[in-house]
Amino acid sequence: MALEPDELAVASGNLGETLRELRRGAGLSGERLARRCSMSQSKISKIETGRLIPTLVDLDRLLTALEVSPEQAGPVLAKVRAANTEWQGKRELWRKGLETRQHELRSLEASATEARYFLPTMVTGLLATPEYIRASLTHSPGDVSPTVAKKIARQEALREGACSFTFLLTEQAVRWAILPPEGMAEQAARLVEVSRLERVRLGVIPLGTLLPRGPMNTFTVYDDRLATVEIFTGRLAFREPQDVETYRELFAMYEEHALFGDQARERIRSWFEV
Repeated sequence: MALEPDELAVASGNLGETLRELRRGAGLSGERLARRCSMSQSKISKIETGRLIPTLVDLDRLLTALEVSPEQAGPVLAKVRAANTEWQGKRELWRKGLETRQHELRSLEASATEARYFLPTMVTGLLATPEYIRASLTHSPGDVSPTVAKKIARQEALREGACSFTFLLTEQAVRWAILPPEGMAEQAARLVEVSRLERVRLGVIPLGTLLPRGPMNTFTVYDDRLATVEIFTGRLAFREPQDVETYRELFAMYEEHALFGDQARERIRSWFEV
């Protein structure tokens, strides 16, 4: 299905109404439906009023209990998948302020026990020098100094808190030059330094590595509850467990082909002779 921003909002708003209509069409009260699918009546009420978005597992239980035909189930399944997907457009992020986004990311990292970053094109702010961060924001409107400061402050998450981090970078991401050679050499030294932190695993995938799937997008996975995907025009967030698991599996596949530890550090040094 197409993930248009307007469609995502509509799907989130009318999913509960659709399920309520199906229940009434089946001649069931909320209490009877709850007994049929072994779900609490309060949970069904929250789903129908839009206060809770069901997972695909929850939805399967509801549709089975309602004896919904496959033809009826298809559109409802599409709605729940869309309702578990959030779109943030680039212009919306700019209006909110890029530093606000840094606060949101800091909260995500603080609430996670494990964060996985797949970086096929550029170095993320958590691993970047101040000069690299500033250069990466040259396309952003207005004064980016507050955002640069917030990104640098976020790097404390690598040393503090309970979250562990795994970063996978392609050779292209490490070597993509957004600074003069001396600045890129400093950035490479920063990667080597961060790779030695206790709660950080940093891997690199050299060009020429045989991979079964090409790297399409930058993505991040927080535990088993959220995956975010970045594209030029914005960011998608997936909360549906099946979607999150897909990104976890992709990450694990790339991880198998990465170099870590001393091998990664030696390869980074060889690219910049640092």
